[in-house]
Amino acid sequence: MKTNVTFLFIFLFFSIGSTTVFAQDSDWKAPKSADAIKNPLAGNSKATAEGKRIYEQMCVLCHGIKGKGNGEAGLTLDKKPANFLAFKVKKETDGVIYWKITNGKSPMAGYEELLTEDQRWQLVNYIRALEK
Repeated sequence: MKTNVTFLFIFLFFSIGSTTVFAQDSDWKAPKSADAIKNPLAGNSKATAEGKRIYEQMCVLCHGIKGKGNGEAGLTLDKKPANFLAFKVKKETDGVIYWKITNGKSPMAGYEELLTEDQRWQLVNYIRALEK
């Protein structure tokens, strides 16, 4: 019985740890107005495919191939990149994710100048696809 309890404790420790270790500051909150921003490309499979291409070029180094926040460059940062599979990201609205991509927060750059609005929405779509 003691072995089962020890195993459960170790399992929970690493399960909870893997969610928090790779999640950027839990206090990074978008303004409430971001919740109201609607995704004009929601459900658009071509936009999602384009989002994947952009993600692989610009995001994978920090956020990792599967979006877990474990990319090679991200592992060297003091503030770890967001884990897109974490519950706290899944519950964010598309507008909040779009706002974060647009504005950034150090060490993540803001992409308002680098990517068009459509490209940022395409990334939102792809991030949602990673969750599935």
